[in-house]
Amino acid sequence: MCYRYSVPGPDAVKKTFQVKLGTSFERHYHVGAFDKPKLPVITNIKPEQVDLFYWGLIPFWVKDEKTANDISDRTANARCETIFEKPSFRHLAGKKHCLVIADGFFEWRWYNGINYPYYIRLKNHEPFAMAGLWDIWTNKATGEEIPSYTIITTDANPLMAMIHNKKKRMPVILKKQDYPHWIASDITKDQTMEVLQAYDQNKMEAYTISKLITAKDQNTNVPQVLEPFQYNTLEPLPSQKSLF
Repeated sequence: MCYRYSVPGPDAVKKTFQVKLGTSFERHYHVGAFDKPKLPVITNIKPEQVDLFYWGLIPFWVKDEKTANDISDRTANARCETIFEKPSFRHLAGKKHCLVIADGFFEWRWYNGINYPYYIRLKNHEPFAMAGLWDIWTNKATGEEIPSYTIITTDANPLMAMIHNKKKRMPVILKKQDYPHWIASDITKDQTMEVLQAYDQNKMEAYTISKLITAKDQNTNVPQVLEPFQYNTLEPLPSQKSLF
């Protein structure tokens, strides 16, 4: 799945995606879904600009704030296989798509009874877009409109299957040529599913990092969270050996 990722700064986003900024935002070295963050996305209704949405989708039909909070805890991710079936997503699939902007994400590898954290990014170190769905919920008690999104996941490619070796899932990283297609105004189910494939492992790299990302008494949104860290108790991945 994908519950933690890093977000590039605004200058890198403008350069990579050729968009304007609908609002300001900062570089995030590490952000977690359950912090209820508001992060940059590009939607199909405003493909020319970046907006900030809350991570953890709240469907428009939710009746009250308590239910909204409960649902958003469970909708940070959406499995591509069921987005046209699940009540939280089926009204969005094919209609309300977004590009979720990132430059890396975090996952855990289970090895000899211990979980080890990894940072995964593209080999060219460029920002990229993950496939997302979005919606806007109106809090009837306050009238506030809450924009939110979910990240779509798919079966892991061979690299991610070695890392996320319990569930063997990964976020859908979109190919650049698929960005306009993904945020078209309306696409069919077949067209939607065709895009939702595992990214080419040969264009990705991964390495172990320290467990700072789970520290409860420290700021985890710092550059140090992305630094390679070697564990003597862990057999490295074949592609990782050159980092140490």
